[in-house]
Amino acid sequence: MTLFSPCPARKIIIKLSIICAAVVFAFAAFALFSARPKTVSASSSGPTPAHTNAPRESNCTTCHADFSLNSGTGSTTISGLPANYLPGQVIPVTVTVSQADAVIYGFQLTAINGDGAQIGTFTIPQASASQMQIVAGSVDGIQRRYIEHTSNGTTPTQFGSKSWTFNWTAPAQRVGKIRFYTAGNAANSDRSPAGDYIYASSGATLSGSAIANFDGDDKSEVAVFRPSNGTWYRLNSTNNAFNSFQWGASTDKVTPGDYDGDGKTDFAVWRPSNGTWYLQRSSAGFASAQFGQNGDIPVAGDYDGDLKTDFAVFRPSNGTWYMQRSTAGFAFQQFGQNGDKPVQGDYDADGKTDIAVYRPNGGMWYLLRSASGFSSVQFGESTDKPVQSDYDGDGKTDVAVWRPSTGNWFVSGSTRGFSFVQFGAPTDRPAPADFDGDGKTDIAVFRSGTWYALRSADNSFFSTAFGESTDVPIASAYIAE
Repeated sequence: MTLFSPCPARKIIIKLSIICAAVVFAFAAFALFSARPKTVSASSSGPTPAHTNAPRESNCTTCHADFSLNSGTGSTTISGLPANYLPGQVIPVTVTVSQADAVIYGFQLTAINGDGAQIGTFTIPQASASQMQIVAGSVDGIQRRYIEHTSNGTTPTQFGSKSWTFNWTAPAQRVGKIRFYTAGNAANSDRSPAGDYIYASSGATLSGSAIANFDGDDKSEVAVFRPSNGTWYRLNSTNNAFNSFQWGASTDKVTPGDYDGDGKTDFAVWRPSNGTWYLQRSSAGFASAQFGQNGDIPVAGDYDGDLKTDFAVFRPSNGTWYMQRSTAGFAFQQFGQNGDKPVQGDYDADGKTDIAVYRPNGGMWYLLRSASGFSSVQFGESTDKPVQSDYDGDGKTDVAVWRPSTGNWFVSGSTRGFSFVQFGAPTDRPAPADFDGDGKTDIAVFRSGTWYALRSADNSFFSTAFGESTDVPIASAYIAE
């Protein structure tokens, strides 16, 4: 039988494996030609590239057409993807195709960025060398690589399912959100493409937790902190459910971040009166630590690249940054002067937060990048507000400002260059975040209890009333006041 047979055309179908490219089952060594018309020749080497159901790709229902995609009782799943990845990290990934009454199974998977380009590399463990292979393909002129089963890799792992485990190595630098797409075939081995079920699924890993991503779904949530009662209010982006949590006092500064490295934003505040951080972490629970003093500005970030947010403050009085890194320990760096606005971010995509300041006098940005060293650029005016973030989804923080007088956003994208858009009014508070989960920061403002945003995924506008005029939008926590 053929697995993923793209409509066979020779003289006798022997249906063996099914993930979009006719695979001949290993012990069916007697011959194998199909009498059905087909667009691609059957091959024992594995599925034809570009059948993972990724953007601009097809899936195997084009030939295995008896049932629509994902219509059976089984499934295809991707497991092992972390919420966030580190540059160069080797990650074991498992694809499982399940269906109780299937006989043999197959799969194909690819990993791409938002532009559809191949990201990272696949390697097959030696023990599984005969079960999987890596092939190359092209989609609209963009090269992609795929990992898939071989004819020896179609036999069930256990009753009703088959799993394949391989390694995916992240790129040497952050590239924003990386998407994994896979298609699987649960085949009945009846010597034809009929009666087989095709399933598809996808997963993703980010180069850092989305701001206000409390539920771990890769999207920032509409959320506010109310100083009058020390309560956080949010709309769950997964199901739009309302949540509230009392954490903090009226004079506290909100410092949300992923302090326990589980991919979810934690409730956190810094209290200027005593320089103490108070955390309610989603996995690790309560913690507190004294770090900083009155007059400091909290500048939380992942300064050692371990995917955990670190305590850090910028002291305007002496232009010094103090960091208590969760893995690398205490550090300090003199960088900046009184009057500068801290604009920390990962400007060189090495997975570490960089020390950086914006000097309103002259509109100068000064960056001390952990991998690429010092740089400076003039971008903005004295009354602008810095709104640094990753607007083009390449994993690098972009230099950007919002001009209250005109409502204009000016962005110097590290990959896509200069852009601007008019969005907002002089009394608004900028609150950029990734609300649509595409790995790119969306332009957004908070206005007297109402949110307005432009979603980068489809350039659509949305607004929602959530909060009061004196609330602090959580998405603005990393924007210098």
